Amino acid sequence: MGRQLCEIIKNMVIPNFMNIGTSIKTYDRDALCCGAPCWRWAYHALHSADKWFINPCDYEEPCFHADGMDDPERPCKIVLSDQQLLDYLAAIQKKTLDYLDSLTDEMLYDKPDGCPYTRMELILRQFRHISFHTGMLNGQTAVLTNQFPMWVSEKEKYVDDGIFFGRYRKGKTIV
Repeated sequence: MGRQLCEIIKNMVIPNFMNIGTSIKTYDRDALCCGAPCWRWAYHALHSADKWFINPCDYEEPCFHADGMDDPERPCKIVLSDQQLLDYLAAIQKKTLDYLDSLTDEMLYDKPDGCPYTRMELILRQFRHISFHTGMLNGQTAVLTNQFPMWVSEKEKYVDDGIFFGRYRKGKTIV
């Protein structure tokens, strides 16, 4: 059984996780986006990746989760720090990579137990969802700081020379 597609997915999901991690390191966590602080949107994206990447029908909430915490539009008394969010991201990344290592390409066409979606559909949905919220958080950062957070498209080509690309004005980068 082949694993070529699974390896491609794995190599593409790592930059996705790196990008949302950079968003968390650069955003104003308390800035409001659609009425909710940005940290709630970051948690929403992470929780979704944790729950929906593998099988939402067979999922156990993290120990710090409270009912409705994953919905930024619902009030929540719990406040997670950025370090807690980054630790959660690291746990999700490990869990996801271990899961991808357990799959064969043929398994991507199967539906996990009790789930109406194939593994490939779940994976693609999370690529879209993580990228959407990473862009949303980065947009907030760019508006507030006039800087755009680093963006990784391939993990092998990533050079960690800071977390911002620089300042942008009228299409020109100012160092």
